[in-house]
Amino acid sequence: MIGKTVKVIVDRPLGSHHPQHKDMYYPVNYGYVEGIIAPDGEEQDAYIIGVDVPMKEFTGKIIAIIHRYDDVEEKWVVAPENASFTKDEIIEQVKFQEQYFRSEVII
Repeated sequence: MIGKTVKVIVDRPLGSHHPQHKDMYYPVNYGYVEGIIAPDGEEQDAYIIGVDVPMKEFTGKIIAIIHRYDDVEEKWVVAPENASFTKDEIIEQVKFQEQYFRSEVII
């Protein structure tokens, strides 16, 4: 999957709060890849990094996969085509949500 270009539908734009957990603020755009079903039965979730404005949809490259050891699904990390980030930079961007899981970043 890494290196593949995908379109992400953003349902939690940068600056928004989680619909059920109002204390969870989204410092990145977050959404799903339409038509790709994840192991949880929902469409594949994706973080968008490297974009600093709220978006409704975004087409970019999968640069990493966050593998959760204590959850049934993985999260994809999508960025602009020519962007690159280190594992540490990715962890820093997504820790607002990933801090609740035991996971690793695969690049």
